[in-house]
Amino acid sequence: MTIELPRTALLGVGSMSGAVLDGLLAAGLAPETVVLTTKSEASAAAHRERGLHAHATDTDPDANRAAVRGAGVVVLGVKPFVIGDLLDEVAGDLEPGAVVVSVAVGVTTAAMEARVPDSVRVVRALPNTPIGVGHGVTGISGGASADAVAVALASSLFDVSGSVIEVPEDRLDALSAVSGSGPAYVFLLIEQWQQAAESLGFTPEQAETMVQGTMRGAVELLERSGREPADLRRAVTSPKGTTERAVAVLQDADLAATLRRAADAAIARAEELSKL
Repeated sequence: MTIELPRTALLGVGSMSGAVLDGLLAAGLAPETVVLTTKSEASAAAHRERGLHAHATDTDPDANRAAVRGAGVVVLGVKPFVIGDLLDEVAGDLEPGAVVVSVAVGVTTAAMEARVPDSVRVVRALPNTPIGVGHGVTGISGGASADAVAVALASSLFDVSGSVIEVPEDRLDALSAVSGSGPAYVFLLIEQWQQAAESLGFTPEQAETMVQGTMRGAVELLERSGREPADLRRAVTSPKGTTERAVAVLQDADLAATLRRAADAAIARAEELSKL
């Protein structure tokens, strides 16, 4: 797959927007069409070594404004509490019709639209960290200013590195609570599963092999089989066998309700962030 985009500016490139950038470059995006900003000169220099146009805001106060001039797509990679100040900074330099894409949790399109010219189209995108390895899940919501063309353009930033789900904005926080926070749930499961294996007398290396190998194998089996998770679970769970006994303990813990409470907590925090 090869992707072509208008001139693209990435402001405040960090881990998440950096992963998006890596996916775009891997998909064949021409480096000369990208300009980016970072906070430190050391980070900017590292990007320049990759053939990218990169400038540091610590050493060049005009870096963000210069980056958006002539850009058809502008990706905001800064923390949620910085989004407003960043938009105030660059609003006067945004191109008419530019598509501004934020990957920040909790900052609504309405709040962003209030800070940019009417001609600028605003889209929110919430990718998760596996986008860095080509298996991301990204939620997309267009603001009132964004037409279908703008949403499709924003989606093209992410679908080269995984799946994109377009949802109404009032469902975006819930989506993030599932797929955005989801990798942390998986890593926590693996972490504690390995601890349980070590408590049974296995070395950390053995526990890692067993747990992570089982996790990878189970996910691959699920994908290749085309069967439902419950169907595959039942296939492993022989009546009156050891797995049945173990699964009963997990079911008694009511994992579905626990995961729902976790999601509700994430959604509540996103709502708090939107009011900051």
